[in-house]
Amino acid sequence: MTPDTAPPAHVFDVTTDSFETAVLQRSMQTPVLVDFWAEWCGPCKSLGPILEKLARDYGGAFELAKIDVDKEPQLAGAFQVRSIPTLFLLKGGQVVDAVPGALTEGQLREFFAHHGIEPAVSIAGADEEAGAEDAAPVPVDPRAEAERLRGEIAAAPDQDELKLDLALALLKTGETAEAQTLLDGLPANLATDDRTLSARARLDFAALLKDAPALEALQTAIAGDPGDLRARHLLGTRHLVGGDDEAALEQFLEMLRRDRDFDGGLPRKALIDAFRVIEDAALVGSYRRKMSSVLF
Repeated sequence: MTPDTAPPAHVFDVTTDSFETAVLQRSMQTPVLVDFWAEWCGPCKSLGPILEKLARDYGGAFELAKIDVDKEPQLAGAFQVRSIPTLFLLKGGQVVDAVPGALTEGQLREFFAHHGIEPAVSIAGADEEAGAEDAAPVPVDPRAEAERLRGEIAAAPDQDELKLDLALALLKTGETAEAQTLLDGLPANLATDDRTLSARARLDFAALLKDAPALEALQTAIAGDPGDLRARHLLGTRHLVGGDDEAALEQFLEMLRRDRDFDGGLPRKALIDAFRVIEDAALVGSYRRKMSSVLF
């Protein structure tokens, strides 16, 4: 929000002086989501509009309190905010959860649902869409999907969306070189798509395994020295690339527990990058909360 723009309903700026009344007392009646942000923070600017949209959609089921860390360093210090954006959920005057990093709208809706916060009014068509989304997806063979997409691209070579879909399918089959080429050739409007960012994060993980020890060797190294965080990082990466998402997250989380500042904050970065890659929203939500409990 800029100074000359009126905030949407259920969204308000908070200062050190107004915090007790605007946040603590208000949270006794209604959950308050506190958003620590700054003008110079790119992810904050992406997250802000999503939060404000949800505040409107939920119609007062929660209140959104915005705190500019540059203007209110005392509040940022009191909450031990180490990076932005960071969200804190308060109920009954107490912090009940915290989430470092930007979330998608879907992840935020799941976060609210986990805490019993539901939209106060239904959105037109939401029931029908929800019913469609709840239907169990049919498993897709990524190799068959890649071949299908190749055929569609041959028939419509200018359809860049199909090339992104093909890159995502190829990543699931381990064909990283071709996926990289496709991603590098995407136009600007797709280069910043959430799916593209997820694909690039997966490519980064795969690149880490070049010349890395085998899975068994890494497991042996950790058994001999549980504090070998470099081995834990590579083991977690091998699990992630191999499709064992929960085992990967557990390794990254253990890194965070042992030394959150290892290699310039690598444990936190590995977790956040993994969250971008993993498609299981419930698993991601669970480990986001575990990460928050360690950090805060």
